[in-house]
Formats: sequence, C-alpha cells, structure tokens
Amino acid sequence: MVSASRLPITLFRQLGVTACSVSAMLAAFAAPTTPNAALAQATAPGQALTLRADVQEANAITGVITARGNVQINYPARQIQATSVQAQYYSREKRIVLQGDVYVLQGGNSLRGETITYLIDEGRFVALPDTGQQVESIYLVQDANPPTTGPAPAGEPPFNPKPEFKPPISPP
Repeated sequence: MVSASRLPITLFRQLGVTACSVSAMLAAFAAPTTPNAALAQATAPGQALTLRADVQEANAITGVITARGNVQINYPARQIQATSVQAQYYSREKRIVLQGDVYVLQGGNSLRGETITYLIDEGRFVALPDTGQQVESIYLVQDANPPTTGPAPAGEPPFNPKPEFKPPISPP
C-alpha cells in the first residue's frame, strides 16, 4: 500500500487533505467490501493492494484518488496485477477506472483495452476499446475431456503436420 508519507506534503495542503485522510482512503482501496471480498481477503491474510505511479493525488472531499504515469497495481488477495497510464479510485462507488493502454492480469487470464473499469463489490471488469479498435482478452479454459497423448486409434494413420515431399510438376 502507498503510505501517506510518500506523497508530497505540499500536495496535501493544496488539496486540503490531511495525511490521515489519505491513509484512510488508500486503506479503503484494499479493504474488503462484501462477503466475497472478505473471503478473497481471508485467503491471503495481511495482503493489501499496492498502487505505484509517477504522481498520485487524493481528494478528501470527493473521495477520489488519482494516479498518473506508469501506473502499476498489485492486488494479491484477488490475484490482480494491472498497468495503465492513469488510474482513478472512486471510494464512494467502490470502482477503479484504468485508462490508457490498460493491461490486467488475473489468475492467468488477461484483458487489454483503452479503458477498463473494475467494479470492486461485484469483482467484475468492464473493458472499452479505443476508437476503431477492439478489446482483447485471453482466458485459460479447463477442458473437461483433455485429449489423450497415446497412440492413434487402430485404422487411423497418425497426424503428420508436414506433408510428403512431392516432385515438381514440370520436368527438369
């Protein structure tokens, strides 16, 4: 978790935010908010969400924390790692909005888009592409009937991905 001491004191004064309120907001970012979140947190006790960025701002009035530049999020309790250009945490709505070349990795599954919103209470991602582009996701799918690696059934020749060499059609 990012400690309040890492953010410039002058930034706190400009925003009218105390170091205690910033710490409380950052702590709320990783706090479980539903029974499912509590269960996820219980499986990884004592692990918080870590937010790294070039610049971070917190507004105690709106409850919004903004991180800009080389944003990196690590949330071990939910197996989430993410990178983006900007991230905003809306503490009252319990959502995180990542913008700019967003990449999210969760338990081996990945998601890429221009804007990805993580709804914390629901544990759900909503991804939007850049104009004229698409969102890309890669999911690990468990096959209920994995293929056998043994020999091919009798009567069927084994699959050969390289066809036999055929001589040229025209004579030499």
